[in-house]
Amino acid sequence: MQNKSIRFRARSFVAFALVPEGPLEQWLQDLDRWIENSPGFFKGRPVVLDLNTLKPQASEIGALVALIADRGIRTYAIEADHIDSLGHDLPPMLAGARKTMIEEEQADAESLAKAEQPSQTASKTLIVDQPVRSGQSIVHPHGDVIVMGSASFGSEILAGGSIHVYGTLRGRAFAGAWGDRTARIFCRRNEAELLAVDGWYRTAEDMEPSMRGKAIQVHLDDNAIQVAPLN
Repeated sequence: MQNKSIRFRARSFVAFALVPEGPLEQWLQDLDRWIENSPGFFKGRPVVLDLNTLKPQASEIGALVALIADRGIRTYAIEADHIDSLGHDLPPMLAGARKTMIEEEQADAESLAKAEQPSQTASKTLIVDQPVRSGQSIVHPHGDVIVMGSASFGSEILAGGSIHVYGTLRGRAFAGAWGDRTARIFCRRNEAELLAVDGWYRTAEDMEPSMRGKAIQVHLDDNAIQVAPLN
């Protein structure tokens, strides 16, 4: 009888990293607020728990995973450089992760010089020539997203770069979602439920009334979302 070989295939998936920070109680409250404003955002999406900022003890991780699970978020893997191993009852330790954010302290003179040179690999822009419907998610990690029409309430646009909506933006827009702090959001008419750059966000309730219904641009300034008129 001929033995059959086991077949493996390499696949890449977009995973979202949750990065808890102290004080943990405040971070959990912020997470609850995000979930309230974006219900269903984490449903069916791989989530990695990055503990390199919080640095909890190994004995504390199980309780943290449970707190996150209580919020309907399933942790697929854990990233913690300060811990060698975890128990079998916890998600596996992440190995071979490719980071998308470059730490500022690692940017030496050589990397800065390279940054000034033209990139050999141009980022790809995704052009969406149809309206983005309610419940629809546009996910494009490798560049900008341009929506030629409008985005409905309950829709989501996630881009590794900037987001341009040439109609009305009524849903949720996440620019620089994989660590690009220079990304921006542009729209011709702002009716957005939520605007975010590199994970920092503003909800409709947080925006100035003068910015509603107007052409705007959104950018990140010192970990704060700035919403300004688009002149």
